[in-house]
Amino acid sequence: MTDARRAVGASGEDAVAQWYAAAGYSLLVRNWRVREGEIDLVARRDATIVFCEVKTRRGDAFGTPAEAVTWRKQTRLRKLAVRWLADNEARADVLRFDVASVKPDGLGAWIVDVLEAAF
Repeated sequence: MTDARRAVGASGEDAVAQWYAAAGYSLLVRNWRVREGEIDLVARRDATIVFCEVKTRRGDAFGTPAEAVTWRKQTRLRKLAVRWLADNEARADVLRFDVASVKPDGLGAWIVDVLEAAF
C-alpha cells in the first residue's frame, strides 16, 4: 500500500474515532492486528462493544465504501472479534459490528456515515 493511501485511510479512521467519541463511546483500540487480520476500531459505550470496519474512499468510482465489506470480510471480522474478546478478557452484554464509510466533503474535511449493526 502506498504512503498516500495509508495517509487517506489513517485520516478516515481519525474522523471515525472522533465520531464515536462525540457519540459517547470510549475507544478501546485502533488497528488491532494478529496474523489472521486486523480490526480497525474497537469502542465501548456502557455494556456494548463495537467492532468497526472503516472504509475510506476518495470517490464512488469503485462503489461506495460500505460495499467493500463483503461476506468474507464480515466472517473474518466476526472471528477476529472473538479472538480480541478472548485476548482481552473483555465482557459485554451486546456486541455490534459497524461499518463506517468515509468520503471527502470537497472542503478538506470528511463525511462520516456509520452504519450501526451493519451485520
